[in-house]
Amino acid sequence: MTADSDNRYPDIEVYLAKAPMEALNDWLGSAIGAEPLAPAGKGKWRTRGRLDDSEIPVLLVERAADGFASLWFDSARTPWPNDAACAHAAALRLGGEVRCSLGGWQPGDEPDRFLSVLPDGREEEIHWPDSGR
Repeated sequence: MTADSDNRYPDIEVYLAKAPMEALNDWLGSAIGAEPLAPAGKGKWRTRGRLDDSEIPVLLVERAADGFASLWFDSARTPWPNDAACAHAAALRLGGEVRCSLGGWQPGDEPDRFLSVLPDGREEEIHWPDSGR
């Protein structure tokens, strides 16, 4: 993981190669006590979870990037301090590849560098350019 992997991010976003709704709802329910995802527009799903006294809004966007679904937790109060920790948890629980940013993005950083995490815990830095779709 990156050097800033212990810093808590203001929000978490991961990209799921596989997003089976039942498994995703089970994971979100156990991790943050979320109700099942509900439709929120074409290819979008929303729910809210809680951790301690904090509400955690969640948005799933199907086919957000090259066949991957985007899963966004709009809170700094998640069970995971950063995207990479969430990616590891999601890959293990959902049984598929999960991608995320390498760390907090700053101007001048390479925007197409991501971390790919596999269900067995293996990870590697990858080049994942935005296809513009």
